[in-house]
Amino acid sequence: MKKTSTTPNSGVSSKVHVPTIVCVNKATVALGVDFDALIAAMQVFVDRHVAPVWGTPAKLVKSTHLLPGHWAMVFLDHADHAHSLAVHDLTPDGMPLARVFVKTTLKHKQRVSVSASHELVEMLVDPAINLVTMHPRSKLVYGYESADPVEELTFPVNRIPMTNFVYPTYFESFHKPGSVQFDHLNALTKPFQIHAGGYQGVYKEGKWVALFGTPAKKKRFSREDRRGHRSEQRAATKRKRTAAKHMAAR
Repeated sequence: MKKTSTTPNSGVSSKVHVPTIVCVNKATVALGVDFDALIAAMQVFVDRHVAPVWGTPAKLVKSTHLLPGHWAMVFLDHADHAHSLAVHDLTPDGMPLARVFVKTTLKHKQRVSVSASHELVEMLVDPAINLVTMHPRSKLVYGYESADPVEELTFPVNRIPMTNFVYPTYFESFHKPGSVQFDHLNALTKPFQIHAGGYQGVYKEGKWVALFGTPAKKKRFSREDRRGHRSEQRAATKRKRTAAKHMAAR
């Protein structure tokens, strides 16, 4: 197992839990980026960009298999590949697991590094996929997803593209437009804003739906294979709880 170094000073308290995230490549096609270089870039992405803002440090390591007690990020061909290898929403011992579908990503002419960093920051911010927030002037419940609203914006880390992500201030409606920074690239100007290339999952009238930054984004989104994505996992969890309530009421 090859380990990558971490930056000792990320501005995060030493009392904060630092999960180890095991990175496993099971994809049968080239990622379009060297796997070791990708892990190293994602470590810098966490240390220098995500953790100082969100207080979510992590240690990324390379492995050929999942390790007990550790979080995981697994690179697979597509959702059907995940099913065939029995890679589910959690590791076998119940730890958070992010899946990056390589063939699906490349099919839509997207970069694996951006998809991987997207999954990484969202897993760090909401590892159990159960955090939500409410807009005081709306009846909508917003999923706490940190990359979706700005998902088509990127910046280089070690010359490898990484995803943009929102800041905690994005979910704080009391901030006036332009008063603080709402995302890493400073593309947004107010809370709950959705960038032209982004979307936001909201709970509305008993089910999870997506709001889009533009009609063009909605059209692109409709062509994607969304199976196995966090938004689908969040909706599936809600469906399971609803079903369980119905069964208990019988």
